[in-house]
Amino acid sequence: MKLQRHNAIRDLVASSFVTNQDELRRKLHRRGFEVTQATLSRDIHELRLSKGPGGYSMPNSNGGARGNGSTTAVEDNSPPSVAEMIESFGLRVRQAMNQVVVGTVMGGAQPMAAALDHEGWPEVVGTVAGDDTVLVICPDPRRAGEVEARLRMFLES
Repeated sequence: MKLQRHNAIRDLVASSFVTNQDELRRKLHRRGFEVTQATLSRDIHELRLSKGPGGYSMPNSNGGARGNGSTTAVEDNSPPSVAEMIESFGLRVRQAMNQVVVGTVMGGAQPMAAALDHEGWPEVVGTVAGDDTVLVICPDPRRAGEVEARLRMFLES
């Protein structure tokens, strides 16, 4: 089980933006691994992961958040996608008329809203973010339903 967990951690760090242990624990949970904070700390130490401004990375990965050493400076400076943000911070999504309410972990609303704004989805007029809630404003209920469905797909994957 430890080998499979270590492989899952390597894959997650190499393929997605992982900024802290709680986020890594949630991503592992989505892959079927239940771990305690102490176990996760040991795994991070054993795998010699380093933590920098771009999140966790594997040894000899040049500090990139993706961990494979082949990312370019342009990719390193690009903002995280909505899919990455909802995977990292998202908890729930619900439509209310022409709006979509996205519940996040504490402190996750601002990066989630910024990612939504940056994506430039035509169905999104704008966002308002608190600490753990993002209000996504759409032009009409039909498009709000499309946004909710897309966000829910990211959340459930």
